[in-house]
Amino acid sequence: MKIAVLGTGYVGLVTAAGLSEFGHSVVGADKVAAKIEAIRRGRIPIYEPGLDELLESNLRKGTLSFSTDLAATVQAADVIFVCVGTPQGDDGSADMSQIEEVSRLIAENLNGYKVVVEKSTVPVKTSVRIKRTISLYNKTGAEFDVASNPEFLREGAAVPDFLEPDRIIIGVETDRARDLMFRIYDRFKDRILVTNIDTAELIKHASNSFLSMKISYINLMANLCERTEADVELVAKGMGLDPRIGPRFLKAGIGFGGSCFPKDIRALIRIGDDLGVDMSLLKETERVNQGRARIFIDKLKSALWILKDKKVGVLGLAFKPETDDVRAAPSIRIIQALLDEGACVRLHDPKAGDNMREFFPEDGVRTVYCSSPYQAAEGANALLCCTEWKEYAELDLARIRDLMVNPILVDGRNMFDPAAVSAQGLEYFSIGRR
Repeated sequence: MKIAVLGTGYVGLVTAAGLSEFGHSVVGADKVAAKIEAIRRGRIPIYEPGLDELLESNLRKGTLSFSTDLAATVQAADVIFVCVGTPQGDDGSADMSQIEEVSRLIAENLNGYKVVVEKSTVPVKTSVRIKRTISLYNKTGAEFDVASNPEFLREGAAVPDFLEPDRIIIGVETDRARDLMFRIYDRFKDRILVTNIDTAELIKHASNSFLSMKISYINLMANLCERTEADVELVAKGMGLDPRIGPRFLKAGIGFGGSCFPKDIRALIRIGDDLGVDMSLLKETERVNQGRARIFIDKLKSALWILKDKKVGVLGLAFKPETDDVRAAPSIRIIQALLDEGACVRLHDPKAGDNMREFFPEDGVRTVYCSSPYQAAEGANALLCCTEWKEYAELDLARIRDLMVNPILVDGRNMFDPAAVSAQGLEYFSIGRR
């Protein structure tokens, strides 16, 4: 099939590369010429394992191309995937201006029946707006359908998530649109759930908000464990053995971040508030998550007492391993709290340093970016672990101890075995464990 992917950000690039891998003829289009030129040359703007190889392979095969001519891309396509941004305002509402802009572009270039697919995460009822906008600007009278096909891509594992999905949600209004969507995903027919569009739009927000609740819940349990003799990891293990609960997302720590969970939970709260639905459960989930940074800093203060003029190494800036994404990362709140207390921070991350510099520019004194975790530990009064990169779990702890002024390790991800750390001569603080 001939498919257009409008928008070449994170979701757009993975979608374009994945659909072309399925054998479709895909054109990824974006109005930013510099971005398209960089992608054509193999320079992608994000770190995502396996994505550069997938793009290169399909560009070479000719099933994938990129263009700045959005009009021609729309005209040539049978199906159009909308993958533009929906940035969030302070009140949780999504800025839908890019969706509206693309809808007008599609309307002005309709030259035959096409299915317009919402791939971007959008509020429920967005399809109604898209349909009306296309109808208002559709001068040819060409027929079209709108469908919803939300993405469920985990940063750091987006390529396997797309190529081997656990489910595909398709929200449609007509059999014609349904049949075209089935042709796109014909190899996964046993994994497709067909719904109406409102349901499909809501599933993405509902899924991410539920997982966020699991994380905040186990963090509440961690708080209880720290005031008793209980161990949160064994609590989580015991809970997870119940097949109704399962073990995933029961990992206590400094909270969730990234481009999806914080954004989607706030968006669902706003949707519910606008529709008159009590969303207090999700509001508490967000409140618990926001408070994790302060609890973590309090652990550090219990070890050092005064943070002013102390050197603190921070290992991990990305919100999770295997990505360079720092959007809404817990490390941002932690670093800001350290700086507000007058501490000097020595920061390291295998991939996310450049992105974090946009939030905390290097001044060489209070904020220093380090080339290795050992450099971050050098001369430090304490070392914080904020992202569970594999290379941190494999650190030479004896070397870390010798580099530090005070051998204090505060582990926000429960990466280390407490006995093993103590055996290397470090004072160890973790989350919800003894």
